[in-house]
Amino acid sequence: MPGPDEFAGKGVVVTGGTRGIGAGIASAFLAAGARVLVCGRTPPATDADLPSADGRRARFYRADVRDPDQAAALMAAGADSLGGVDVLISNAGGAPETASATASPRFHAKIIELNLTAPLHCAQAANAIMQAQDDGGAILMIGSVSGTRPSPGTAAYGAAKAGLQHLVTSLAIEWAPRVRLNSVVPGFVATDAAASHYGDPESAAAVARTVPLRRMASPADVAAACLFLASPRAAYISGASLLVHGGGEPPAFLAVAHGSL
Repeated sequence: MPGPDEFAGKGVVVTGGTRGIGAGIASAFLAAGARVLVCGRTPPATDADLPSADGRRARFYRADVRDPDQAAALMAAGADSLGGVDVLISNAGGAPETASATASPRFHAKIIELNLTAPLHCAQAANAIMQAQDDGGAILMIGSVSGTRPSPGTAAYGAAKAGLQHLVTSLAIEWAPRVRLNSVVPGFVATDAAASHYGDPESAAAVARTVPLRRMASPADVAAACLFLASPRAAYISGASLLVHGGGEPPAFLAVAHGSL
């Protein structure tokens, strides 16, 4: 883990940073000395609900990043209140499980808009700021293993996350050398919302046992990957995807061959 001053003086924007993975990322950058701005469509009930570390708290900006004007305003607010935008973590996203055969065209469009188009809006606005900064900047996209393997029940989401990884590889070329772009690709992550994905604690434990490391990731695990990729230690890494999935999902045929399926 980085020292408490590795990101001292740096401005970090985390979209969807008020809960779950985003809150874990925001807290980790605060602990590393950064000034952090998080955004969401709904403000937390109180400032005490914002991510914090070592007595320091993230600032909040209300924005729907699906709207390009609001995404641009968010980045402008970051540059103004943080003294610059050195790191953007594009984390806002998600999708409920829905049968693709019956989901409406509008539903599919909204899922792709949130998980692919919105990160592009934010990245464009951040890049405009970073290109003018002496040290440029780093942009990280939070993807998902749903974009690297079949995603039944969340097909539009998986397709958007697959597109996100491709977007990173293209923008890393277009915006070099001043701006680096990478994606962090989590697998199963234990958050407060995990029950809606994995069921009750017993079901979640059964899912965790399918992971080679025998546990789900925590938001802190994802945050650690972000800290590394945003740091000078990753200065020559751009256009890459870092899998944070505990070894991945073993092929189903192995369970059949071993008599456990």
